[in-house]
Amino acid sequence: MTTRAQVAVFVLAAAVFLGILWLVRRGSLKERFGVIWIGVGAGIVGLALVRPWLDALSDFLGIRAGTTTLFLVANLVLLGLVLHLSVMLSRLQEKMRDLAESVALADAARRENRADQPPPDERGH
Repeated sequence: MTTRAQVAVFVLAAAVFLGILWLVRRGSLKERFGVIWIGVGAGIVGLALVRPWLDALSDFLGIRAGTTTLFLVANLVLLGLVLHLSVMLSRLQEKMRDLAESVALADAARRENRADQPPPDERGH
């Protein structure tokens, strides 16, 4: 990788990291996910900048081009991240369903209590 390309990768990575930190600071991205995304970005940038490691990994996997290995690793990491987020989404949907049932039961009980109470006294005023 040329020096110009390495500088471009560093600048892009720094911009992404600053963007992630800004999203975490604003509260748009929870810290847990910010750490995950920073780790993903650092790993990909690390593989891109340390070409001998990437080439060794490519040779080990029997892949001719290092860039193909880089994209393979990136896609596998992102696939794992999507799977993790899907599991979390499923858990949240289950919790939301349970919460909606609890609210519905509490509302029904409140209505039943209201129906059992006698109407307020009218004193003829």
